[in-house]
Amino acid sequence: MTRDLTAESAFYAVSALLFATSVTVTVVWCASMSAMGGMPMPGGWTMSMAWMRMPGQSWIGATASFAGMWMVMMVAMMLPSLVPMLSRYRRAVGEAGEARLGRLTMLVGAGYFFVWTLLGLMAFPVGMMLASLEMQAPTIARAVPVATGAIVLLAGALQFTTWKAHHLACCRHSLACAGCLRADAATAWRHGLRLGIHCAHCCAGLTLILLVVGVMDLRAMAAVAAAISLERLAPAGQRIARGIGILLIGLGSWMTLAAL
Repeated sequence: MTRDLTAESAFYAVSALLFATSVTVTVVWCASMSAMGGMPMPGGWTMSMAWMRMPGQSWIGATASFAGMWMVMMVAMMLPSLVPMLSRYRRAVGEAGEARLGRLTMLVGAGYFFVWTLLGLMAFPVGMMLASLEMQAPTIARAVPVATGAIVLLAGALQFTTWKAHHLACCRHSLACAGCLRADAATAWRHGLRLGIHCAHCCAGLTLILLVVGVMDLRAMAAVAAAISLERLAPAGQRIARGIGILLIGLGSWMTLAAL
């Protein structure tokens, strides 16, 4: 019993340290990007520097820089809701030795964040392409505030779908959607991938809001992270998800009308 408590305490201590580090790096990174400013665009909005290459920077360098920023940001945002899922996994394969259980837990986490890394790598070229179009075509740039409001509105509507409810339930009760879990590396990696896929589906609307509102905006990141954590961890998660949907529909409607 004492060994179990020690191992569990070490798991939470490492998670807290990783969270604190990722938050610190994210804040510093966002502050440095904010100091550089953005590009004022037709329509009264400002394009984030996250979608631009720095002078002399190659495409590979820009992609690597975004991927690093994205990964640290995702750890800061998703770790609070991931830790309970990892804790449930540790209890499910508790027969593994302490050292082995630690390695398996890291594999689950690595599989989870691998999914988010792939999503970031797919989002970056799309964002770069749209940024290029917006800089070249003022008509497209002027339509961005309306499009942003519409995306926020649609993300709110997504909160009421059975699709959202299914993936949220799998995130809240991860073992029920996983089946039998063996204490081996391949199963741990697949479980992490499965958790990441469910999470990415569940957070699709909220993540899209983050991308269009401001991927380096600390206020947007904090709001999205809080929404994700609340609907995952609070007792009435489904009702909270619908409440978030109502707020987003109202916000999206206001943003759309204000931009017209």
